[in-house]
Amino acid sequence: MNALAHERPETMSEAPAESLNGPDLDEVLWQAWKAMELPEGYHAEIIEGAIEVSPTGRLTHAQITNRLRRALDRFLDGAEHACHQDTNVIHKRKGWIPDAFVAPEDLEPYADEEGLGVEASAVHLVVEVVSPGKRNQDRDRIRKRREYARAGIPVYVLIDDYDGQGAVTLFTGPRPDKADWEDIHRVPYGTEVTIPEGPAKGFVIGEGITGPKRS
Repeated sequence: MNALAHERPETMSEAPAESLNGPDLDEVLWQAWKAMELPEGYHAEIIEGAIEVSPTGRLTHAQITNRLRRALDRFLDGAEHACHQDTNVIHKRKGWIPDAFVAPEDLEPYADEEGLGVEASAVHLVVEVVSPGKRNQDRDRIRKRREYARAGIPVYVLIDDYDGQGAVTLFTGPRPDKADWEDIHRVPYGTEVTIPEGPAKGFVIGEGITGPKRS
C-alpha cells in the first residue's frame, strides 16, 4: 500500500487530464452535436452543458422574426454589417442559433476553426423571439441570456409574447464573469425600444415588428 501510494502521484502528474477523468464534457457535447442528423424543421444547440433540440417556431414566431429581419436589412442596407439567420454562433465549444443576429455581411473571415458557424466575437447583436412552453421560455429568458453574456455579445434583445401582454427586453453591458448584464431595460409591446450601440445603433423595435399587445 505504501509503495503504491508513493508512486501514484508521480503517475498522475505525468498523465494528461483527459485520460484520467475522461474527455471534457464540452468536448463530448461538441462532438455529439457535430454528428447529429436531425429531421427537417429541427435544430440543435449546446446550451449550458446540454444539447437542446427545438422545432421550427410557430406562425407568430416566424412573422415577428421575418419582420425584424426585413427591417434590419433595410436599416443596414449599404453598410458592412447585415442581419443573419439560420447560422450557428460558436463560442468555446458551444453552438447557438439565434432567431436573428447582426454581424459583418461577409461571415467567412469570422468563421470558427471548423467552419461550422461564425465566432461569437464577431456578433454585435442577437435577437430571440420566445416560443410557447415553459422550457422554451426558460431557454431564451434564462439559459441563453446567460450564455450570450458569457460570450460577451454586446446587445441581446428578447421579444416575448408570453411576458404579460408582450414585452421587449434589451440587455446591454455583458458581464462574462457573472453570466449577466449591467443594464436590463424592459418595455411592454406598444413602447418603442432603440438599439443603443453597435452597427444597429438607432434601430427601433416597435409594433411594426412585434405587433400589438397580446390579449
